[in-house]
Amino acid sequence: MLTRQIHRIVSLTMMIVMVMGCQQSPEQNVTTPTRDAEQNAQQNKVIIYQVFTRLFGNTNTTNKPWGTLEENGVGKFADFSPKALNEIRKLGVSHVWYTGVPHHASVTDYSAFGIQSDDPDVVKGRAGSPYAVRDYYNVDPDLAVDPTHRLAEFEALIQRTHDAGLKVIIDIVPNHVARRYDSITRPETTFGIHDDTTVTYNKNNNFYYLPGEKFEVPDFTSQTVPLGGEAHPLVNGEFDEFPARWTGNGASKAKPDVNDWYETVKINYGVSPNGVSAFPAFPDSLSSEATLQQHANFWQDKTVPDSWIKFRDIALYWLDKGVDGFRYDMAEMVPVAFWSYLNSAIKQVNPDALLLAEVYQPALYRDYIHLGKMDYLYDKVDFYDSLKGIMQGNGNVSALDNIQQQYADIAHHMLHFLENHDEQRIASPDFAGDPLKGKPALVVSALISASPMLIYFGQEVGEDGSEALGFGQPTRTSIFDYGGVPAHQRWMNNAVFDGGALSEDEAALRDYYFRVLNIARTHPAASSGEYRSLQRTLLVDGISDDPFVFAFQRHTPSAQLISVSNFYSKKTVEVTLTVPDITQLDDSQRGAAIFTDLLSDTTYTSNSIDGKRIIQLKLEPLQSVILSR
Repeated sequence: MLTRQIHRIVSLTMMIVMVMGCQQSPEQNVTTPTRDAEQNAQQNKVIIYQVFTRLFGNTNTTNKPWGTLEENGVGKFADFSPKALNEIRKLGVSHVWYTGVPHHASVTDYSAFGIQSDDPDVVKGRAGSPYAVRDYYNVDPDLAVDPTHRLAEFEALIQRTHDAGLKVIIDIVPNHVARRYDSITRPETTFGIHDDTTVTYNKNNNFYYLPGEKFEVPDFTSQTVPLGGEAHPLVNGEFDEFPARWTGNGASKAKPDVNDWYETVKINYGVSPNGVSAFPAFPDSLSSEATLQQHANFWQDKTVPDSWIKFRDIALYWLDKGVDGFRYDMAEMVPVAFWSYLNSAIKQVNPDALLLAEVYQPALYRDYIHLGKMDYLYDKVDFYDSLKGIMQGNGNVSALDNIQQQYADIAHHMLHFLENHDEQRIASPDFAGDPLKGKPALVVSALISASPMLIYFGQEVGEDGSEALGFGQPTRTSIFDYGGVPAHQRWMNNAVFDGGALSEDEAALRDYYFRVLNIARTHPAASSGEYRSLQRTLLVDGISDDPFVFAFQRHTPSAQLISVSNFYSKKTVEVTLTVPDITQLDDSQRGAAIFTDLLSDTTYTSNSIDGKRIIQLKLEPLQSVILSR
């Protein structure tokens, strides 16, 4: 019965249309202008489901701190069965981001498969950071049932994902590689093999060097000591690297600090230590309006640094395997010109490839979008950070409206999220302490613009990230060690993937995510509608400017959504909302209007009086309504 009701509501989102105009009274906000890309957005919104691949399918519940693969278990490519993928798709997902796929440094012994062991002194955790890649032309052996055939197993997963109606995203980490990068699969492509190590910098060197200096491991803390202090033949406080190379975050010290990215080395893109670039500058012809083809044409006859070519070849290699897009780690640490070169090359091969970048400086957003040709950037510093404060009971929802209007021209390029592998879980005591506090934030994030939405596996069932698995502190699910993810495991239900072991509250939360994401994915106003703030028309308990109740409208010429969210965790509010006059309705439609809440199937009646339409709502704590008709 419940399943039929859910699907009926989702279907309703695709059917509901409402003709409306843009006329407004003086007290109403001006409709936010948009670029043509917003107006021509894809019919269905991009919804990305991020999975930490080694954790997703693991059913082992031991979770011993610093536990080995054998003790704590590990998920495999094979765990993503057609059933699992179909359940992910039904959540409203369009793309799966398989995090941690490229072969990265770890302490687990794979010498029987011809893989040299990594030194724990330069590995974070026992399983290792997925962002310390040691071979871009193969995948991590942890993820394969048979490591000998690990690449074939991943290729099979790509095909299963496509068969499920989903697209595949993997990471490329252009700023740094593992300290022991050594491609087994294509040794001739290994970074640094042709470098002149007698100089700090050469434009075609892949790394920056400290000639005459030997690398020294950092002074570890109790939380970072290799293997938690466990005895190991290779844990001796030394790592053989001469001359020393700059560390991934740019630290130019032979002995990096423990807070530096000491497990990685920084890639040289033809920028000298004093900031001089050894590659062509952007001509005026590559302005913000230049096409991808114009960018590709510009670079066609240019000589570029060796690192550029290596990463272009890596991306094209994975496109040829069937990968549909990339998430770029710390893209802002790499020159914008390189992104123009790489992304235009990618789009020549696959125009539909999804290109998502981690950029945390708002002043750089438009350069990375218009000049770097990124499809999407993380909307963390403004949107996520503001939402997090509101969920914690701080801040003011007016900030969300200000941000939306500030970035109106690029709003559709900004990825929204509430969790990812770098951020604390919503249910963590250090964040909100309750996954339900994420419900109104989910509605706002998913519906406020045409921007894509990212969900981190386990988020939809309230995972709290409390497991102390080894390296670092809990509050976010560990990316460095072997372990299981308890709430997510209950949804897996011993690989049945039916949610059979979830608690009633966990199942209800996942159902909520299902409803919201499918509305966002399929409703035409969510994927391409104009944004209009309704904050100035909003009265909460008879008072305007409430800091924790947020309302907005998304509309096209033929479809409308009205979203109202109560961020109070313990307070019920009475809301009076005035929405713009619907001038395109004929006289027979100008009386009472019935709106349907797509989340609950509840109906609300409004009347148009003196050119204003009034809707009255009662919102329970953390309740949202998504109104349409």
